Amino acid sequence: MAVVQVTVDTFQQEVLEAEQVVLVDFWADWCGPCKMLGPIVDQIADQHTDVKVCKVNIDQNASLAIDYRVMNIPNLIVFKNGEQVDQLIGVHSKDDIEAVLAAHK
Repeated sequence: MAVVQVTVDTFQQEVLEAEQVVLVDFWADWCGPCKMLGPIVDQIADQHTDVKVCKVNIDQNASLAIDYRVMNIPNLIVFKNGEQVDQLIGVHSKDDIEAVLAAHK
């Protein structure tokens, strides 16, 4: 499944109303660690059809970053049934991210 670019206008539908577990990558163009994590997030989206993977550019959607208290990026937040259930801050390995996702399926 491809990564879904999410905005303030689409967050409710794409993330909070999703029927499956959702991994949301809060990132920015200028963030070096975000660029390192990007390919890992893309791999997870391609390899895990049971998880919806979304990206939120915090520069273009600052209110979402504020709502979810995103103080540092990259910041991965896992949602299930419209609720935040886990969070990974900083660059993490694919195995670490998959372990967190597996815990919430």
